[in-house]
Amino acid sequence: MRVIEPSFEIIGAVDSAAIMRELELIGRVCYKSEDRITGDSANRFLASILKRGHESVIEHRAITVKLICDRGVSHELVRHRIASFSQESTRYCNYSGDKFGNELTFVKPFFWADDLEKYALWLEAMRQTEANYLKLLDMGATPEEARAVLPNSLKTEIVMTMNLREWRHFFKLRAAPQAHPQMREIVTPLLAYMKEILPVIFADL
Repeated sequence: MRVIEPSFEIIGAVDSAAIMRELELIGRVCYKSEDRITGDSANRFLASILKRGHESVIEHRAITVKLICDRGVSHELVRHRIASFSQESTRYCNYSGDKFGNELTFVKPFFWADDLEKYALWLEAMRQTEANYLKLLDMGATPEEARAVLPNSLKTEIVMTMNLREWRHFFKLRAAPQAHPQMREIVTPLLAYMKEILPVIFADL
C-alpha cells in the first residue's frame, strides 16, 4: 500500500505570449480595432475587456491539466460541464498487477496531519480495504466487481481540458474558502501557477 500527496501537471507546452497575441487578435475582431495591435498591446487590451466582463474572447484557448487526487475530489471535478475529462478507470485497472506495484495507492488526508489517532484509524481502514480488494481478485472477482470496496481516498489520475473562461469559473468555485479542503489543497497551487503563466487572465482571482 502506498500513501501519496496530490499533485498536478500541465499537459503540453503553454506559450503565454502566443496565447495573449492570439486572444488579442480574436478580441479585436469584435471592435474592428485590429489596426491598433502593437508588439505590447495584448496584455492591456485583454485586461481591459476582462475588466468590462467581456470574457467570451478567452473561450478560444484551452489548457489541459492532469491532476492526481483522491476519487472524492474527482467526483466534484467532473461536475464542471464545459470541460473534457479522461480518468483512470477502476473497471479496467487491475491494481494487483505489476504495473501498479501489486498494491493500492491512496491520497493522504492532510487535515489529519496533526491528529495521529484519526490518521491511524484511516490508515488501518485503507490497509483493510487493500486486503479485501486483493482477496476478492484472488477469489475470481473481476476488477470492475472488486472495485465495489474501493473508497474515496483511492488515488486517481484525471486529465481536464477547459477553455480559459471556464478555468476562471472553476477557480472561483474550487479555490474559494467554502470549497472542500482537499479540493483547495490541489486547486490553490494550480491557481498560483496559472497566475504565473497567464497573469492577465487569472491575477484578479
